[in-house]
Amino acid sequence: MTQSTSKPVLLLIPGMLNIARIWNSVVPLLPTGVDVRFADVTTQTSIADMARDAGELVADVPTTQRLVVCGFSMGGYVALELVASRLAAQRPASTWSLCLLNTSSRAETAETRVVREKTIRAMERNFERVIQGVALFNMDKANHANTEIMTEALSIMRQTGADAAIRQLHAIMARRDQTPLLPQIHAQTLVVSSRSDLVVPPAASEEMAALLPHAQLAWIEGA
Repeated sequence: MTQSTSKPVLLLIPGMLNIARIWNSVVPLLPTGVDVRFADVTTQTSIADMARDAGELVADVPTTQRLVVCGFSMGGYVALELVASRLAAQRPASTWSLCLLNTSSRAETAETRVVREKTIRAMERNFERVIQGVALFNMDKANHANTEIMTEALSIMRQTGADAAIRQLHAIMARRDQTPLLPQIHAQTLVVSSRSDLVVPPAASEEMAALLPHAQLAWIEGA
């Protein structure tokens, strides 16, 4: 018996210091009948390698089956690399969609590179102290008193671990500028951001939505 080609496939790509568990509260809200697959971005040393491994997870999806690729933060860099290396060339734009959550298409800047290098050194000294700060910085202030959310965020970061986080930081610093790719992406794309995001400026999401031919920009407040 062959598998039905009507069942859409959703590939979820976590961000830095994240594992598949980051999507635990999202998956139950998805429509029934979606084939959800989770990329692992903790073992590779480059964004290109992450994209290669993520692509293998959906290599079996025929063009007659709907594919949605969703990348969060660093996962957005991976998603765009996957589009550049595989999806844009191998699938008609009408058969797949893209979702970019709190991410950017730009390469690292000199200023952010300095911050990443300092973070690497700090992680090597005291990983726990760094993630305590990351949890506060990455969360909207309204959630700082939410013990359940903060505890889960820290648990996910601890499970990811210092070695993986440092590999991810090096990969992020070496990523290429994917902005020239955006006008060539003719698949339907949803760009999601928050105006209070301190990690990825809202302007980055606005820029991507403006450059993508078929993009919709959505704002999530209080996040």
